[in-house]
Formats: sequence, C-alpha cells, structure tokens
Amino acid sequence: MPAPLLDFLAGGLFQASFATLVVYFLIATQLTIFAVTLYLHRSQAHRGVDFHPAVAHVFRLWAWLTTAMVTREWVAIHRKHHAKCETAEDPHSPQFHGIGKVFWRGVELYREASAQRADIDQYGKGCPDDWLERNVYGKHPTMGPTLLLFISFAMFGFAGVAIWALQMAWIPFWAAGVVNGLGHWWGYRNFETTDTATNLTPWGFWIGGEELHNNHHAFPSSAKFALRKWEFDIGWAAIKLFEKVGLAKVLRVAPSLDVRPNIVVPDIDTMKALLAHRFQAMTDFQRNVIKPALREEAAAAGAKLRALLPRKLRKGLADDGRWLKPDARAQLQAWVSQRPRIRTLVEHRARLTALLEARSQNAAESLQNLQAWCREAEASGIRALQEYSARLKGYSLQQTARA
Repeated sequence: MPAPLLDFLAGGLFQASFATLVVYFLIATQLTIFAVTLYLHRSQAHRGVDFHPAVAHVFRLWAWLTTAMVTREWVAIHRKHHAKCETAEDPHSPQFHGIGKVFWRGVELYREASAQRADIDQYGKGCPDDWLERNVYGKHPTMGPTLLLFISFAMFGFAGVAIWALQMAWIPFWAAGVVNGLGHWWGYRNFETTDTATNLTPWGFWIGGEELHNNHHAFPSSAKFALRKWEFDIGWAAIKLFEKVGLAKVLRVAPSLDVRPNIVVPDIDTMKALLAHRFQAMTDFQRNVIKPALREEAAAAGAKLRALLPRKLRKGLADDGRWLKPDARAQLQAWVSQRPRIRTLVEHRARLTALLEARSQNAAESLQNLQAWCREAEASGIRALQEYSARLKGYSLQQTARA
C-alpha cells in the first residue's frame, strides 16, 4: 500500500498530533453539550432564551450531526418529563425505571418515548417546522452522524473514527445517563421540590450547567440554572456572551425573593411571591421549622438526633415519606403520630402545600386561606412556626438581575 495512503488512513488530511486531537474532541463535545442545553433545553423546551436565527441554526445543525436527535422529539420528551415527573408516565424516572436502567440504558428509554407519537404531538408544539426540519433534520436524523463519520475520517483518519465513536456516546452517557439518572438520585438540594431532582455539583462546567438539576426543576423556565452565590452555570455564561453581542435575548430568569419587614397580614404581593417561590417556602419550612423541632425532640429525650430518627427517615420527613419504601413510610408516619408537636407541624405544612398547589382561579379566596393559615400558625404556641409565619407574610417578588 502506498505510503501516502497509509499516512491518510492513519492521520487523515490534517495529520494531527495527539494533543490536537484531544483539544478538538473537548471543543466538539462541549459544542454538543451547548447545542443541547442552550438550544434544545433552555430555548426550545422552556422558552427561557431566544437566539439569533443564525446561531439557532448552527445549534440545530450541530445537534443533527452529533446526536441524531430531532428537536421536536427531544422537546416533547423533556416537557413530558416535567409534566409527569416521578410518575409511571415519566419517560426516564429512576423512581420507576430504576437508577441502573436510566443511567446505563437511558437511550433506550428515549427511543421508547420518541415512538409515542401522540405525546410528541401534544408536548412538541412550537418547534421549528421549516423545509430543513421537514426534509433533512427530522426526516433523516441518522444522516447527520453518518456524515460526521466521513468528515471525521477525512480530517483525522482512523483516529477520527475513534473520536466520532466517543462523540456518539457523549450525550447518551452524560445527558440521558448522568443528568436524567444521577440528577434524580444523588446530590444536594437547594429546594424541596415535589420530585427527587438534585444538583450534582455547584459548579456546572462539564455538562453545560445541567449539573444544577434541582435548581432547574424549581424554576424550569429560567434560562439561568445557578441560583446560589457559590454556584456557577457555564451555560448561562455562554448565554450572557451571546446576549452581549446581540445574538441572544433572555426571556425568563427565576425571580428573586424579597422579605419585607413588619407585614401584619399577608397581602396580594405575599401570595404572588409564594406561588412563584413555593419550593423555597417549603424548603424554609423544613430548615427553619421541622429541623429545629427535631433537635428539640432529641434534646428532650436526652438522645442524639440520629438515634431519635434515622437519617433516611429524617430526609423522608421533608415530603411526608413520599419516596420511601412502604414499610419505611409506615414507620415514619407512626413516629410522627406519637409526637403531637411534630404532628402539628406536619399538618400545617400539608395545609400550606395544598394551598399553594391549589389551582383555584379565585385569588381573593386563596389569599383568605393564606391569612387563615398564618393566624392559626401564630396561635399554635410553637415559636418556630410563629417565626416562620411572620417571615412568610413579608414575601414579595423582586426581579433577579441578569448578571
């Protein structure tokens, strides 16, 4: 075989060094992550940001080349995940499919969900429907990765084929496996959401900021995932860069919570803030009411908290044992029923949760119910609950700065 042909097969047209191949791979995979998190997720699925048509199309093209995912299908499956989160209809919930299946076989779950055409029609509205989408991207999704395979081989020879194979595994592993799997199974939580979403790390570098998954579930339409001072979202940094040069327009970010002092009775501003920050309200209740009460119970019993109530059950107390196994849930309920003070707090939390989740169109009635809840909380004689109610009455909204 001629030497030039051998050289081409080994290194392609570029004859790149190993270091160059590594740099190319890291840049290419990060662009794929950006195509998913910025375009498919934040822009198309949740309408948190709009990109200039040229930028949006680059994302579409790159997603087609590197993932074979159809915009409308991805968006529909993700929207259904939020609508049916942690139920049997959730396309990829570890609670129902098991962490092993979601982590290692998330692509199979995605394919099964994409075959449900009625769901795609229901949840996939508003996605691109131009000639390219109908005749190229949507009609021939596998053509993209095939074309990329030939391009990679032409550039780097057989090394390019290896890089292509890793690219094809990148999104299935990190998005379908890590985010959809570990992001609902392990990590820390800023907000007591009604699902099991977690933040995998406070520094979202590696997978575009998707590591901040609990934050996203608390405020799904927010284009910014980092919600604490110590958190960083590289996807948001990219959005701000695009916005600075006129190539993006931020549509929604999570509103910030302000607490007004000396509010005697909850007002309409309180109600608006609570509806926007209901997960923050539940988080505050857990941290400032339930946890102090547990410590006081342990002190009264002359025992350590872990002896009074195992850590797993303490975590389950945050959502009334919703994600505990039946026997553990029954154990927790029995423990609560034997402690009048804890039972009172749990009942107040349940009533507040129901009030905030009610879909009543009567704003005046909702406000009256909140005012009644605050009066009863203050009459409970439980100091932590009284202080919580006093703070709750001062809730108001203040738009978050987009910096």
